[in-house]
Amino acid sequence: MAAARKAGHKKPMLRTLAIAFLSLTLVSCQSTQAPRSVPSQAGPVLLPPAGAASGVYGELPGWSGASLMDSVQAFQRSCTKLQARPKNADLSAKATWAGQVGEWLPACAAMARVRDEAGARAAYQSLFTPIEALSPDGNSRFTGYFEPTYEARRTPVPPFTEPVPAVPADLVPNGSSPLQRLPGGQTRPYPSREEISRAGVTPIAYAHPSDVFFLQIQGSGRLTFPDGSTTRAVYAAHNGHRFKSTANWLIETGRITRGQASMQGIRAWMDRAGPAEARLAMNQNPRYVFFRAEPEGDPTLGPVGAQGVPLTPLASMAVDTDIQPLGMPMFVETSAPGLGGHWSGLLISQDTGGAIKGAVRGDLYFGTGPDAGSRAGTMNAPGRLWVLLPRAVADRLLRNMQVSEAPGLGDPPAAP
Repeated sequence: MAAARKAGHKKPMLRTLAIAFLSLTLVSCQSTQAPRSVPSQAGPVLLPPAGAASGVYGELPGWSGASLMDSVQAFQRSCTKLQARPKNADLSAKATWAGQVGEWLPACAAMARVRDEAGARAAYQSLFTPIEALSPDGNSRFTGYFEPTYEARRTPVPPFTEPVPAVPADLVPNGSSPLQRLPGGQTRPYPSREEISRAGVTPIAYAHPSDVFFLQIQGSGRLTFPDGSTTRAVYAAHNGHRFKSTANWLIETGRITRGQASMQGIRAWMDRAGPAEARLAMNQNPRYVFFRAEPEGDPTLGPVGAQGVPLTPLASMAVDTDIQPLGMPMFVETSAPGLGGHWSGLLISQDTGGAIKGAVRGDLYFGTGPDAGSRAGTMNAPGRLWVLLPRAVADRLLRNMQVSEAPGLGDPPAAP
């Protein structure tokens, strides 16, 4: 994607292509135009390339210096899921613009032969077309998450008194709105965090209350026991309530400052405030997550994400699956203090989360343990995102759209 043009540069005529997919604006990085919003349009648009396709990857900020092999290995793991699906199935039922499974399998076969960085770069450049995603409202946000490691016990021993909750027997799956089966056979929406905590749960282990709270926000973690064993607590279900930010409540009520709103700052406040105040704060988020216990497996990989494959540090990302498919390569440019500041990298969409909403919204997986947690906790910045589509899919996306002339399309979305 070219930078914004200099003052006085003549604006060439732009063609707009109407696309009928969910709240996502895509801008090909081949274009010499700056991204432009479309006023009063009943859906997102794609601004096609104004010229030839040469030099596309050279226009991606930081592409030449990005390390790619971890993303290749992550993509290969995603391919194991694609290869088990029918070839004529959409990659995503909610993002049909991404093509069908069969259109991705040649890329899977080619990427399986990649052995080094040079081969990875050549493979991505020959197999995929990068297309920049823009949110219709101009918003973007990139955060980080990690797999925490927590001390745990098999039985409650202070301060390890909070149950790591297993999926309850009365939870009835119902999409994003699970139900609770009552003794008489009736069902109702599943209760809130506060109600669940009062009623009690079946534990897979016990840990410090604040650790369990953050484990539920992270979605998974490793539990270490005094005998040296390790168990993974893996996301299994939730109670259907929307996520609400405890950090925002703490700021709004004057309990912490905005500068203290990191995971580390909130944990420190909970330790100072005591159990009753900490419980009140935790209950501001009605969403409650349940877990299942799994063996640790390969210690170098993370937990299994939403796509059903283990996450790869700094090569896996959580996205909004109402908009973006799982298993798609994505190039990100953003700011990451824990990675030295300005950062660009290639990640595979392999996970999702209740707080991940938006077309240009990503949550980067940093790895396991305190160091990964420290780096992930400092990341919260706007940025840019390109989806990498197999060339045949990208070409069809451009070719099959209804073309119309639009001499002026307004200004680029405002920076968040």
